Amino acid sequence: MSNLVQRTITGIIFLIIVIGAITLGKVTFLILFTFILAGSMYEFYTLSQKDEIRPLKIYGILVGIIALLTNFLFANNLMSYKCFLLLIPLIIGIFIIELYRKSDQPFTNIGFTILGILYIAIPLSFANYIVIDNQQNYNPNLLLGFFFLMWSYDTLAYVFGISFGKHRLFERISPKKSWEGFIGGTLSSLGIAYIISLFFKELGFFDWAITALIVAIAGTFGDLVESSFKRSVDEKDSGKILPGHGGTLDRFDAVLLALPLFYLYLQFVQ
Repeated sequence: MSNLVQRTITGIIFLIIVIGAITLGKVTFLILFTFILAGSMYEFYTLSQKDEIRPLKIYGILVGIIALLTNFLFANNLMSYKCFLLLIPLIIGIFIIELYRKSDQPFTNIGFTILGILYIAIPLSFANYIVIDNQQNYNPNLLLGFFFLMWSYDTLAYVFGISFGKHRLFERISPKKSWEGFIGGTLSSLGIAYIISLFFKELGFFDWAITALIVAIAGTFGDLVESSFKRSVDEKDSGKILPGHGGTLDRFDAVLLALPLFYLYLQFVQ
């Protein structure tokens, strides 16, 4: 099977699962994001181990899942905000557990364990407040619109980059990214934003256009950040769970910086 066919089949299955899980309801949304979080954190910690770092992989993932679940329950008014205080002893636990490990790099191990939580678990937790409103009603449209823009920008930037790319965007980190791809993808995603505004009327065209800019700019930086991590340990992909696409973190690296900014923007316009 050629790489293109493999990428296409994997991509279609991936889209069906993500769109289906978000559309079906709260429970499938939570299951999906739990898998995304756990997979991304596992790959992040595994990458760091290639640089002789020993993060608390299982414990860090567990804290990340608890953070996601706590936000989900709070968004549904099933838990008091005071329950977030439970995360404090969990973070303290990272320091205590490290004391009992035979390691020459406690600073680095603790730092990377916490970084995995801050870099992946916290940003993904914002998704809860995008799909669940103040009355605890579930509406997937805003999150779906966000992902449609993300995927559209990613695809169109790739097409423009392959076709017209001559000027490198950030050659030291990602030699294949070009200004032509970035600009072409950004302008094209504004057109996609108009189409989305016709179906998802929770936001008007202007707000979806701003979202497209958030996706293009923050998403590109998110991609570059993960690329810098991989480049530092001489790895092409964060994992192999998605044939032809790499790992979970490879698919959601752009989301990690763009999603919190999208949530922040929604607080000003809703």
